[in-house]
Amino acid sequence: MMENFHPIKIRASKYLGLYLSITLFIVAFGLGFLFGQTIYVNKKVSNDSGEEQVLKVINFNRDISRIETVDFDQFWDVWDRIKSKYVNKPINDIDLFYGAISGMVYALNDPYSLFFPPKAAEEFTKDLSGELEGIGAEIGIKNNQLLIVAPLADSPAEKAGLRPGDKIMAVDKESTFGMGVNEAVGKIRGQAGTEVVLTISRNGGSTKTQDIKIIRAKINVPSVTFEWKSGKVAYLKILQFNDDTQSLFNRYVKQIKNNEAKSLILDLRSNPGGYLEAAVVIASEWLKDGEVVVSEKSNDVLIKQHEADGSHRLADVPTVILVNSGSASASEIVSGALQDYGKAIIIGERTFGKGSVQDFETFMDGSALKLTVAEWYTPDGRNINQGGILPDVEFKEDWDNEDVGEDTMIDKAVEVLKYGIPPPEEIITTTTPPAVVQ
Repeated sequence: MMENFHPIKIRASKYLGLYLSITLFIVAFGLGFLFGQTIYVNKKVSNDSGEEQVLKVINFNRDISRIETVDFDQFWDVWDRIKSKYVNKPINDIDLFYGAISGMVYALNDPYSLFFPPKAAEEFTKDLSGELEGIGAEIGIKNNQLLIVAPLADSPAEKAGLRPGDKIMAVDKESTFGMGVNEAVGKIRGQAGTEVVLTISRNGGSTKTQDIKIIRAKINVPSVTFEWKSGKVAYLKILQFNDDTQSLFNRYVKQIKNNEAKSLILDLRSNPGGYLEAAVVIASEWLKDGEVVVSEKSNDVLIKQHEADGSHRLADVPTVILVNSGSASASEIVSGALQDYGKAIIIGERTFGKGSVQDFETFMDGSALKLTVAEWYTPDGRNINQGGILPDVEFKEDWDNEDVGEDTMIDKAVEVLKYGIPPPEEIITTTTPPAVVQ
């Protein structure tokens, strides 16, 4: 236990995380998608002059008798050797301390669990509050490779041609091999008007790369857009689940009901996730009171079930949901719930598979810890984190051959709404859990 550590609980919103990564926007340290339920605070680690002191952070007398297989003296032995022998002096104790904690969390081998030193935690918190500035894309790590999870609509990233799944091989000519998400974000984000060059590899295992120049900008994109398609087909696109999602969604649902829409297309492509509450509220519009939207489990033990509640205004509206490999987290919760209850036909590609729960804790010194504590399951018990959501109708977008303004997946959705489920050869079964996404 840290010296003079006095935890103070403060209620915080629950969030959904973005991807096999610290799911976060490059515009800053992430839209967040954290699931923090509590915030803890400890005493400021500084002396009367305002300088941080490691002696105020570390309890040298901590009782570690319960640690059976670790000789903690080795930690101090390594600490002392670094302090006495390392070539470049002076050595900052605070840097060593924060580095040690970061390494401890990194040893969990979980890309969602992260320790943020004060400056990084500040940037992360800014992103959660909506102070977004950068290229407007989310990055993650999959199979130890940095990649683009999803560019935001109308963002510098999208305008420059970045696509979900693009592998980031270098940032401003610096290789990303072995680079973590935090470090990559620090290099990619920056002031509006400045340029960053990403070296991208595309199309699966292709070794061919291309340099994409992107001018950073301030990002201000509404989370929900709406329009009418022919034949009274309503089209709702949710870009992310954030602060304004519920209010915008509610506004457009009123229009849909007032104008007696015959059917609805819910577009969740490249939606990296967001607030859990927003996902549950939106899914509830199709479900009945008390029906489970998503379950939270740890080591297969049920922690909590999140149930539908509300006016259920879309329960009788035929619905198609569009997804792709960039759909994650909250997007997968909504898609999985509506699919399990037979309230929507899912068209597209297998979703990303981000279904873990993180607690976010901050400390008075400004540092923070984001730690995975559980996983999400659909109403039928499918583990979102392991397999994502498998579509009912497989449809892969042909980016290279589509004309400007053309969207073949929307055309496919309109066709399904008009004529029903296509022939069996185009349908993917969902009766058994999908394989683990590698």
